[in-house]
Amino acid sequence: MDFMEREFKDVLKEWSLERGNVIPLLQKTQEIYGYLPREAMEEIGRITGKSGAEIYGVATFYAQFRFEPIGKHVIKVCHGTACHVSGAEMLDQTIENELAVNPGQTTKDMKFTVERVACLGCCSLAPVVMIDGEVYGKLNGDKLKKILKKFKED
Repeated sequence: MDFMEREFKDVLKEWSLERGNVIPLLQKTQEIYGYLPREAMEEIGRITGKSGAEIYGVATFYAQFRFEPIGKHVIKVCHGTACHVSGAEMLDQTIENELAVNPGQTTKDMKFTVERVACLGCCSLAPVVMIDGEVYGKLNGDKLKKILKKFKED
C-alpha cells in the first residue's frame, strides 16, 4: 500500500500483538497523518482481526479523532461561558469573513482548520482563540484580523 509511511508500518508492527491496541493504534496513526485515513483504519482492522467498519466505529465514538486532513494552522475558537458572553460568535464571524471557512472546516488551500471548542481554560482572557497551541486573548474583530493576517502571510 503506497499510503503507508515507514513510521506507520513501524507503529503497526510495534502494537500488533498488544491487547487493547486499537485506541493506541488510532492515536499513533493520527499523530503520523494528522487524521485517520480510511486505508489506515482498514489496515489497523486487518492486523487486529477486526473489520474496517469496527475500527471506524471505535474511532467515531471518541471526539479526539479526525477523518479529514487538517490545515497547516489549527485555530480553536473557545465557546465556553466566559468566551460566549464576551463575543465568541463575533470571532467565528471574523474568521469566516477573513478565511472563508466555518468551524469544523479546513480552507481550500489547506492552510487553516477551524475548530469550535467548549473551553480553553483561559476565562480571564475571554474571548480567546488558540492557534497552533498559542492563546490569543481579550480579542475583538480588529485584533483577530491582525493576528490572522500574520498567519496568512506565513
